[in-house]
Amino acid sequence: MCRTNKGTRKGFTLVELAVVIVIIGVLAAFGVPQFLKSVERSKAAEAFNYLAAVRAAQERYLAKNGYYYGSTEGQTADSTTGAWPADATTNETLDINQSLPKYFGLGKMTESHALVDGKAAPTWGLTLTRNGSSSYGPYTVTFKETGYDCSTTSPAIGAYPDINPMGADVVAAPTGT
Repeated sequence: MCRTNKGTRKGFTLVELAVVIVIIGVLAAFGVPQFLKSVERSKAAEAFNYLAAVRAAQERYLAKNGYYYGSTEGQTADSTTGAWPADATTNETLDINQSLPKYFGLGKMTESHALVDGKAAPTWGLTLTRNGSSSYGPYTVTFKETGYDCSTTSPAIGAYPDINPMGADVVAAPTGT
């Protein structure tokens, strides 16, 4: 600090201000990327929470009807209400009480029967797509009846272990039901 002849403060020197600006710049260089990563991780967690609610609703539907909700053509929830349309066979809807993800586009719900050990087993899948973000670009989160498909093939979320809420160790859907 500059001092006048009487010893009172007059202001900061240019060097002192430059040092403070450099310190703030270094802190921001380390802090901003971590902040953006945590924000993106919370947005990805929103997708995982929604897909977990869909999985629970699908399991209830399977227990009640003997097959998963959806069709081979695929069905999509209403973008304004979040409601899924009624199944043509049972006239029932998927009972999910959670709003649509805010930061992800909702794909079509697909239901089919795959051969497992020579028997037709019901399967389903739903993909949520993040249409770009500040640092990570577009990526997808896919859920199937066997679990999350966190493959590392881009643009799946598995390619970004630093924002994957399931962790870096989870990179593929578990086998079995």
